[in-house]
Amino acid sequence: MNAAALQRALVTDGGLWTSLEVVGSTGSTNSDLAARAGTLPEGAVLVAEEQTAGRGRLDRSWVAPARSGLFLSVLLKPGPDVPQERWAWLTLLAGVATATGLSRAAGVDTALKWPNDLLVTVDGEERKTAGILAERVGDGVVVGIGLNVTLTEGELPVPEAGSLLLAKAAVTDREPLLKAVLRSLEQWYGNWRAADGDPAASGLQETYAAGCATLGRHVRAELPGGRTLTGTAEAVDADGRLVVRTAEGEHEAVGAGDVVHLRSVR
Repeated sequence: MNAAALQRALVTDGGLWTSLEVVGSTGSTNSDLAARAGTLPEGAVLVAEEQTAGRGRLDRSWVAPARSGLFLSVLLKPGPDVPQERWAWLTLLAGVATATGLSRAAGVDTALKWPNDLLVTVDGEERKTAGILAERVGDGVVVGIGLNVTLTEGELPVPEAGSLLLAKAAVTDREPLLKAVLRSLEQWYGNWRAADGDPAASGLQETYAAGCATLGRHVRAELPGGRTLTGTAEAVDADGRLVVRTAEGEHEAVGAGDVVHLRSVR
């Protein structure tokens, strides 16, 4: 990727992005940016052509061949106007921004899987093509996005994975995709921050729910401590938690854990 051209396009006066660096290979862009977060202003962007130790939620790895996807992290510092309990929305915000950016730039239909996955349809099946990892660092949050762009069926790390290429995206050139995702993220983050992080007032909660494939599905939530919750995913609440209705008619809000889609009940 052409770092100089990307900087000219994205790092502008008055804009969110303050620096953009492209490295050939690194272990994890999240780890690298987190280590430097105390010395960088908000809006720093780190992009890697290859990640050798990419990380997902629940200590999972994210593996992909070099130059086959977008591997990036951004540093956000919402500041004192946004209550810290609302910072949990940054994972969902990044999902909405990535989905809307790709819809415009790649012409591909995407769906969100709570809380941090992006799905595409490959041969009639939902496949994970992107994951998001947000980590607190000092007075800010590092948000990492890993997106499979040109991976072929033989290059997928697991059968449940997908890519924009396999979803027949109209565009698989990584530079316009990166610009679209970062511009969408800037817009959504700006709206959210202007509303002091209120997910309803910023339109984030409604947009997330509209694009969330988890809602209306029968799900199994594997919760911390080994407990399992099964029921129908009905809503995403004001704290970004998934509200599940059990067979007994009780509602429980899930804030952490792994959610498996079982079947649609819509």
